[in-house]
Amino acid sequence: MAVKDRDRFSTATRIRIIGEQTAARVYRSQTKRQARRSRLTGRAALLAMVLCSLVVALAYPIRQYVAQRAEIADLQQEQRETRQRVEDLRDLKARWQDDAYAEQQVRLRLHYVMPGETGFIVVDPEAADRTRAEAGAADRAWYRNVWDGVDKADAAARRQ
Repeated sequence: MAVKDRDRFSTATRIRIIGEQTAARVYRSQTKRQARRSRLTGRAALLAMVLCSLVVALAYPIRQYVAQRAEIADLQQEQRETRQRVEDLRDLKARWQDDAYAEQQVRLRLHYVMPGETGFIVVDPEAADRTRAEAGAADRAWYRNVWDGVDKADAAARRQ
């Protein structure tokens, strides 16, 4: 027994026993992990499939919801702008109700003068020359323009 006890307490024997125990623990943990993995893999695949089907089922309605919310926001902005425009027009209408404002605008826009006043219009000579050169037919009387149009149409008809 002394040899057996001595062999049992030797370093090599202890290292071999520890290695066998460690290998057994690693093997057991690997098999448990593999069993757990195989169980989780099926569950994970099912969960992934359910999530994908939910995403596919909800994608179109969510897209429609977002598009409608954007359209509602655009319409609300347009409504605010329209209300502001209506308010501005009401202010303008109220200003035109005032006789002093109407008289001021008539004088400014139509160059009216009150009885006893003398009206002057200052024209820039260079601008007037440019306008005459560009206008051409506008400087002539209307009936001359009409008659020229008739002559051009008649000449075109004769050429054909």
